[in-house]
Amino acid sequence: MITTETHVDVAVELRDVVREYGSKQARVRALDGVGIGFARGTWTAVMGPSGSGKSTLLHCAAGLERPTSGQVLLGDRELTAASERELTALRRKEIGFVFQSFNLVGSLTAEQNVALPLRLAGRTVSTKEVRAILSEVGLGERLRHRPRELSGGQQQRVAIARAMITRPSVLFADEPTGALDSRSARTVLGLLRSLADDSGQTIVMVTHDPAAAARADSVLFLSDGRIVDHLTRPSTRQVADRLAVLED
Repeated sequence: MITTETHVDVAVELRDVVREYGSKQARVRALDGVGIGFARGTWTAVMGPSGSGKSTLLHCAAGLERPTSGQVLLGDRELTAASERELTALRRKEIGFVFQSFNLVGSLTAEQNVALPLRLAGRTVSTKEVRAILSEVGLGERLRHRPRELSGGQQQRVAIARAMITRPSVLFADEPTGALDSRSARTVLGLLRSLADDSGQTIVMVTHDPAAAARADSVLFLSDGRIVDHLTRPSTRQVADRLAVLED
């Protein structure tokens, strides 16, 4: 669910966010006054043409980039006012991130990869908890396998388990099915759907795939750094048709 209503429980909110790159004549405005809130327990897909600001929105919302102006709030905490140390702590505890390229550590087993965020945060690692979350993503029998011994879909499920081990307030996913075959993509999307439905996980996902976007509760469309439309529970055809108009 996408909202601008203050009474809705919002997990992450952008208020009049501007993000610019470069200087003087070469200055580019990637986000142009974006204001949006993502309600807790919902899954939102973010779409738009190349260069529309999708990834920049995701990175600003996740505290990976600072806006040029405007505010980003994670619950009641303002990320734009946080120090680098505070941002690092928040990302480790409150934010999960899944990338297209998996970003697993090749020398570590699935179990060790999932436990890594806890170790980096200086938290006690519960082997039982790590194994439980790997079982949740269907990899209970792959605990000691290294990334090279897993398929692309299995590696992405390890990456999702790693992102979820800290029980984050928001899970950000940047093209999570972009490197997967259609069968693996369906498995990963089904996992994300169950996280939203069964665990109340808030998910914000950038994707170029209308079929992936249609699995979400809402689809947000960007063009030239601005929000131009959103659809609620759309079909794949509705998403594809709207995207085609923007890309025309």
